[in-house]
Amino acid sequence: MLFYPKRAFFEPKTLDYPTGQYIYNKLKELNIPVFIENKSVNFEKDFDNIQEYYSYAKSSLVVSIKKSMKLDSCRPSADYQFPLVTGCPASCQYCYLQSNPNIKPFARVYANVEEILQNNQKYINQNKPNITSFELASTSDPLSVEHLTGSVKKAIEFFSNEEFGRLRLVSKFSYVDTLLDIDHKGHTKIRFSINSKYVIEHFEFNVSPIDERLVAAQKIFDAGYPLGFIIAPIYYYENYKKEYSELLDMLREKISNPDEAQITFELIQHRFTTKAMDTILQRFPNTSIDFSMENRQQKWGPYGVYKYVYKKDISSDMKEFMIDAIKKRFPKAEIEYFT
Repeated sequence: MLFYPKRAFFEPKTLDYPTGQYIYNKLKELNIPVFIENKSVNFEKDFDNIQEYYSYAKSSLVVSIKKSMKLDSCRPSADYQFPLVTGCPASCQYCYLQSNPNIKPFARVYANVEEILQNNQKYINQNKPNITSFELASTSDPLSVEHLTGSVKKAIEFFSNEEFGRLRLVSKFSYVDTLLDIDHKGHTKIRFSINSKYVIEHFEFNVSPIDERLVAAQKIFDAGYPLGFIIAPIYYYENYKKEYSELLDMLREKISNPDEAQITFELIQHRFTTKAMDTILQRFPNTSIDFSMENRQQKWGPYGVYKYVYKKDISSDMKEFMIDAIKKRFPKAEIEYFT
């Protein structure tokens, strides 16, 4: 499923960069309305209704210039995070981006890709001879707009030449064909976000279907990329063990030689902050996400706010079940963390 915006906004000086020009020409070829702005885009003020603004934003694309080059930590995924895209055209109701005030609902892509990548070089050089890892998908799903930007391909090519740099990204989208012939040298790890039938049907919208994600994962595996899967959020409900087992069975059928496959898994239980809950309920008033406190406990988060995770007995049972279920189907897999 490819995202094509109903409209696109180019902020000042974005057309001075090759990626800006590339995106502009691509959109014009697709007959998508393009607006050249003389200031930063902010159309939130034009809407009184939150749902109307959210819908408009999700069908829009904004092209900007990344100005701040200071990189934040991205533990436990990587040493640092850096964005080529912020926001996302998908509408996953549980997404943690819902509660980040600095990330708008629309997809914002950056035109100054080369400057952003060269900034990573400084961090790599400072840490030599240690390997420095970078997460590309902490503020977005960059593959969601790759067919319009080509930015992920540029990032992979950049890191292929970095002896001491490694790239990581994760996606719910299956657009990988332009990445398969890159001489990546194993320096980029691509993971796919997967989930149970219940979670996908109730909470994930405008993303690639699970079977297409798994086909894309096999393509990535065949192309020699390090491959991983993020199961997140792991959601507690009556049949969760049965449906997560079915998910892993489906994955085992798709991955060649599963008994020897050296793939990785990252496991994240469902959590939310009160701010995220309020935002989600405003944007999706009919959501069936369970925000009740009956099975929850507070946990102090790294950004100075409490989040609600499952109580210890539930999360411990969930962790034990998921690890055992994965190891039975993928004995050589590495489980990087459960959180």
